[in-house]
Amino acid sequence: MSQTKNSIIIATGLIISCLVLGTFFSKGLTDFRSMDRSVTVKGLSEREYVADTVIWPIQFTAASNELSDIYQTIEQGKQQVTAFLQEKGVKADEISVAAPSITDKSAQRYGSGQPAEFRYTATQTITVYSTRVKAIRDMMSSVSELGKQGIVLSTDDYQAQPEYLFTRLNDVKPEMIEEATKNAREVAEKFAADSNSELGKIKDASQGLFSIQERDRHNPHLKKVRVVSTVEYYLSD
Repeated sequence: MSQTKNSIIIATGLIISCLVLGTFFSKGLTDFRSMDRSVTVKGLSEREYVADTVIWPIQFTAASNELSDIYQTIEQGKQQVTAFLQEKGVKADEISVAAPSITDKSAQRYGSGQPAEFRYTATQTITVYSTRVKAIRDMMSSVSELGKQGIVLSTDDYQAQPEYLFTRLNDVKPEMIEEATKNAREVAEKFAADSNSELGKIKDASQGLFSIQERDRHNPHLKKVRVVSTVEYYLSD
C-alpha cells in the first residue's frame, strides 16, 4: 500500500514537472520566434557633383615621306599647341607632352598591297591635367584655332576625348552613408507600420560599393555618386 502511494506521488510530480517545463519551453519558443522575425530593406543615397579634375588630351597628326621632315613638323606643332594653351591661361605645370608615335608603313608586315601616299605618319599627344575644370572647359571650344594654323587635330579619336574625375569621394562618404541608412530605416518603419509590427534593433547591415558615373553623355563633367545600404531589422508584435 505504501509502495503504491509513493508511486502515485512520483507520477503526479512527474506530470506537474512536465507541465511546468512544457509551459516554459512553449514561452521560450514563442520568444525565440518573435526575436527571429525580421525585415531586410535597402536605403539609397544619390547625389550629383561637378567633377573636380579634368584630363584633356590634344592629339594631332602629321605625315611625310622623310623621317626628318615629320619630326620637324611634330616639333613645330608641339610648340604651337603649347603656346596656344599658355596664351589661353593654362599653366606650364598643367601641360605634359608625350613622346610622338611614328609609324613606318613600308615596314608594316600586312597592308592593302597598294603603296601608301606617305611612308611615315606620326601622332603627338599633349595633355592638360588641371583642377580648374570650368576654365579648361571654356577654352575647349577655341581649340579649332589650331586648325587654322595648319595643325591636323584628331578630335574623333577615343584617346583624344577629355576625361573628368571626381576625387572627393572620401569627403562625401560619411554623410551619404548616413543618408542611405536613414532612408533604409524609413522604409523599414513603413513596413512595420503596414504589418502592425514594432521595429526593433538592427540585426545585420552591409554597405554596398560607391559608384561614380556620368550624369549623361552630353555632360560628362557632371557626376552621379550613388551608394546602397542593406539593413536587416528585428520585428516584434
